[in-house]
Amino acid sequence: MNKPAPLDDDQAAPAKDRNFVTALARGLELLRAFGAGEEYLGNAELSSRTGIPRPTVSRLTYTLTQLGYLKHNTRLEKYRLGPGILALGYRFLANQGIREIARPFMQQLAEATDCNVSLGAADKTSMMYIESCHGSGPLIMRLDVGSRLPMATTAIGRAWLCGLPAARRNAVLTELAEAHGSEWPALEAGIKRSQQDYERYGFCLSEGDWQSQISAVATPLILEDGAEVMAVNCGGASHRLSHQVLVENLGPRLKRMAKQILGELQHGG
Repeated sequence: MNKPAPLDDDQAAPAKDRNFVTALARGLELLRAFGAGEEYLGNAELSSRTGIPRPTVSRLTYTLTQLGYLKHNTRLEKYRLGPGILALGYRFLANQGIREIARPFMQQLAEATDCNVSLGAADKTSMMYIESCHGSGPLIMRLDVGSRLPMATTAIGRAWLCGLPAARRNAVLTELAEAHGSEWPALEAGIKRSQQDYERYGFCLSEGDWQSQISAVATPLILEDGAEVMAVNCGGASHRLSHQVLVENLGPRLKRMAKQILGELQHGG
């Protein structure tokens, strides 16, 4: 295995970038040092493979073990990849898998309704689209994969909140309150309305709450018995998506689509 150039303690890389966190880079290099079929590596081997000084390797392996990314074998005095790494890998594969499974159903609904249909995951106080499909009709706003939307005012964000276990939801609401400050009471009222909508219909609504010309419905995708929650939405121009259309047409269609996606996931795609 080729030995990479070491990262000096006093030198940020690349090109002395002040935003580059050398300690984080070194930790990731240690994790990458584990090759296929190699279960255990010691500090000396990790130092040799990465070019990182052994005292630094010892501190990094201790930290990564405490965080669950490495597991220490006291008899061998060596390390192997821990459950934290497996969880990260599983989440990546699960996200990729759900995109592949969901896309055909999403595209079908997008074309049938001339709306934007998206799959989103939470990122702090925002929702990020990890898949998005568009109908053939004119769109006021085209949002693609990677787009970020506020959690508190969008249907997809509110649906995600509704899908969470109560304790986790309360923790997120506390974070939202801190992030939004004086705006929070009005935002909280909208979230509570969406929770009532979810209890009544099985989906959430946002009627001009985020953008005055945009209306949408959304419902959570509750995976792994609540261990992972995503959400799907269906939305478009407010002038053609009346409250009645949202409640009687788009919402029920979106619920059926979500049920189809979950059914495919449960049967392994």
